[in-house]
Amino acid sequence: MTSRYQVCNCNRTMPLDAKAGAALGTALGVGALPVATALCRQEVGTFLTGIDGVDQVVVACTQERALFAELAQTRGTVAPLRFVNIRETGGWGRDAARAVPKIAALLAAAALPDPEPVPTVDYDSGGQVLIIGPAATALPWAARLERQLEVSVLLTDATPVPGAEEAAAMLEERSFPAFSGKAIAVAGWLGAFDVTWQQANPIDLEACTRCNACITACPEGAIDLRYQIDLDKCNSTRACVVACGAIGAIDFMRQATERSGRFDLVFDLSAQPIVTHHQRPQGYFAPGADPARQAGDALELAQMVGRFEKPKFFIYKEKLCAHGRNGKPGCNACIDVCSAGAIASAGDQIRVNPNLCAGCGACTTVCPSGALAYAYPRVPDQGLKIRTMLSTYAGAGGTLPALLLYGREHGSALIDRLGRQAQARGVLHGVPARVMPIEMHHAASTGIDVWLAAIACGAANVAVLVGSDEAPQYVSALEEQMAIAQTILAGLGYSGTHLQLLQADTPAQLDAALRRVQPGAVVTQPARFNGLPDKRGTLDMALGHLLQHAPRPEQTPAPEVIALPAGAPYGSVTVNQSSCTLCMSCVGACPESALMDNADAPQLRFVEKNCVQCGLCEVTCPENAITLTPRLLLTDVARQARVINEARPHHCIVCQKPFGTVQMIDTMLAKLSQHGAFAGNLDRIKMCGDCRVVDMMANKQETRATDPTTTDLKRGR
Repeated sequence: MTSRYQVCNCNRTMPLDAKAGAALGTALGVGALPVATALCRQEVGTFLTGIDGVDQVVVACTQERALFAELAQTRGTVAPLRFVNIRETGGWGRDAARAVPKIAALLAAAALPDPEPVPTVDYDSGGQVLIIGPAATALPWAARLERQLEVSVLLTDATPVPGAEEAAAMLEERSFPAFSGKAIAVAGWLGAFDVTWQQANPIDLEACTRCNACITACPEGAIDLRYQIDLDKCNSTRACVVACGAIGAIDFMRQATERSGRFDLVFDLSAQPIVTHHQRPQGYFAPGADPARQAGDALELAQMVGRFEKPKFFIYKEKLCAHGRNGKPGCNACIDVCSAGAIASAGDQIRVNPNLCAGCGACTTVCPSGALAYAYPRVPDQGLKIRTMLSTYAGAGGTLPALLLYGREHGSALIDRLGRQAQARGVLHGVPARVMPIEMHHAASTGIDVWLAAIACGAANVAVLVGSDEAPQYVSALEEQMAIAQTILAGLGYSGTHLQLLQADTPAQLDAALRRVQPGAVVTQPARFNGLPDKRGTLDMALGHLLQHAPRPEQTPAPEVIALPAGAPYGSVTVNQSSCTLCMSCVGACPESALMDNADAPQLRFVEKNCVQCGLCEVTCPENAITLTPRLLLTDVARQARVINEARPHHCIVCQKPFGTVQMIDTMLAKLSQHGAFAGNLDRIKMCGDCRVVDMMANKQETRATDPTTTDLKRGR
């Protein structure tokens, strides 16, 4: 694919000149690049002539994206435009003069082809919105939104509050359905919210005609224009019931009757959100008491009518899942980390609801087996981008590269603000020249396979940026996974800290965090692989390369084993041979074929490379004979099936055919010696199945209930 790069120094605010353009062109393999000064203004003609005759155009500016797109459309060009920000990410800041290798890497990454499209998840919304909250807040918003949406209201205040009665005057017009209730539950997503509540107040707002007869009749003044009974004031005279008469809107026998409804959208104005997940479902808005947030959410609500789609962010391979076997619990890592409530147990597998999935990818980060894989983008696509950036950076003369992975929603604006403040005020440093930002859908969507592959491809650091409002379980998961990866790197001989989790909400905080990222040791020869769809496959390639090209002193032997912290996806299985009876329950429970039997001998074998430390063998073992040990074995032994327990086979005392083990037969003899079915016939336990049947049939002295020739049966007893 032929790409043309259009670079501008933004009115000379970036140290990009003809020399820098030549260096960029050399690194990109396209010859010297002309550097414009005002590509979006006086030199717009240069832009227009540069978009003809090529397959695509990479424009090194995102601020004027809309203008360039409009100009290209006016010219009628068919070459797609790709935009990349080199200004805030590299051209502005104290390191800008040394940022040419990074800018070359950013341009090269922007020129890569788009990843293959992923399946999508569809939503259909007809605009039916349920507004939940106290009357003083919910009813005014209902009046504003009913012109654009099909509004229903669920009132939650049982006692009068300031402004409630004035707001309740809107109920008199009956322009939208109104309910009241408590114990509200919301489940679902955009276009399919199921809401249940308890109709606890005696007055049913939908049956009420607003005739005010109950208000006039109530001797305690317990009913106001909200048309709800203040049960703290009510003395149960039932005068209101008599006044309501045939309308039948008042029923004191209504004891928390459950009601329900389905809605496309939910506008939750409760003081505390009803849906407590950190990642709330699309179509559910909970702005709390903040008027500004309420107004912003209301504007967004009004736009959510029609058909919508989003990517299906994950791929689930149930055959690799170590969640459970035979009803025994195993790995719950994905369920525990999901902050959207999108993952649930479904027997021995899990169930992921694509409508609830928010695309954070944390489940794929913590999945030890790769049963859950991130698809937006896939690991091979992410790996291609990382390798392209690292190789281009190195080709342009850059050293000790660092990658800054950040989520689109939190990181993009923060990095832009850092770059602008570094250029305008000069107080902050800006993004360092060796730090290459990489935008992702969410910061938690990469794990040790991507990080270690990046280190294998030459990165000195991989940093992940999150904000203080990130889901706590995501932060914990990233820290735990980084600790595992850092332990592996240190054990392989890579000095320094290679993986960092940066938490920042302001440009100053990000600036300080980036200053603390110090380069770790790098591989002696960068790898050239992109990664595989299989997580374990990518890890195997990365670990093999890191081991082979570790910066160890000469004559220093490579390590054979690295002890890992709990929760690591690698490890060994130890069997207490005195307890193990070789029942092979663990073999049947192992989802990764790490534990195997031997068809020719009573042996339990183990392939350590396959073990994901899910614990299913441990919980399945009836003798509690199995212990897990997290570690990384680096020798060829890890790939070989080794015997971890074996026993002498027991031979049938009649035909000498081997079956079972001596230990198993001895255990059975001890347990069944007093059993009525075997007492006096213990030798049968020592026989194979065939010989046992022959012996039973040949023993004429035994009386069997199924024998029609017995004396009792002949006599009709």
